[in-house]
Amino acid sequence: MRVINFESLKLQERPHARGGIFRHYELLSGTDGAPDNFYLQLSVLSGDFISPRHRHNFDQVRFQLEGSFDFASDGRMDPGSIAYFPEGTRYGPQKALSATSATLVLQFGGASGNGYMSEAQFQKGLAEMKKGPGTFANGIYTREKPGGGKINQDAYEAVWEYVNGRELVYPKERYSNAVFMTPENFDWIQDGPGTASKLMGIFSERGSRLLFHRVGANAKLALEDSSLYFVCSGKGDVGGKAWSPRTTMHLERGERGELRASERSEILQMGLPRFSEASAERAAA
Repeated sequence: MRVINFESLKLQERPHARGGIFRHYELLSGTDGAPDNFYLQLSVLSGDFISPRHRHNFDQVRFQLEGSFDFASDGRMDPGSIAYFPEGTRYGPQKALSATSATLVLQFGGASGNGYMSEAQFQKGLAEMKKGPGTFANGIYTREKPGGGKINQDAYEAVWEYVNGRELVYPKERYSNAVFMTPENFDWIQDGPGTASKLMGIFSERGSRLLFHRVGANAKLALEDSSLYFVCSGKGDVGGKAWSPRTTMHLERGERGELRASERSEILQMGLPRFSEASAERAAA
């Protein structure tokens, strides 16, 4: 089990393919090439952030900690809200409604088995493409069209095709819209001594899921494999390591664990999709 305490991290600024300045805390990442590869970060954005309407060939979860964002007809995210953005489903445009914001962002390989291009691969491809001849602006990559004119393309899509050397073929939509959720409107359901949970949803045939756990003082919570945990509030210990607000934990497939809360705590669980070896090979073919 990996346990990352937020206090040990540094705020970084890095290049990206959207509009505005992008700062983030890098939390956890998965295994390159695996169908459930993932990248978990805490994004800190300014009011100049903007992203055009687009789609991904991977799944995404956003948990809003500070500030607000508008996603046009899809919805709005305010502090405490959470949303699931399925692969192949268009959403946005997105724009910041606050001068500053903080958002927990998980990007991971979706049910189709397309996987997730690693952050290192993306950054390398982006840096090379920024040398020209095309240009990036506000989430769009523009290049000259043979014979005259211009071709505009989603920036992430352009980088993906550059890195992989082939056209990006999006998975067919499983969901026609992104799913925006308001956790405070869900009821806590007691599920153990001193523990309760709010199930936000189970998504796709691979069983990706989102739920919040409430753990009372001195109570224990069994941790599931193939899951990421983010501490919203409270303190405790797990495997001899202390945790506090914004600590993250990752349990790989087949791994188990148990945490103990020293005070009343709330924790978000993000369960990754589950692939058998056979289904992963079929999806990748």
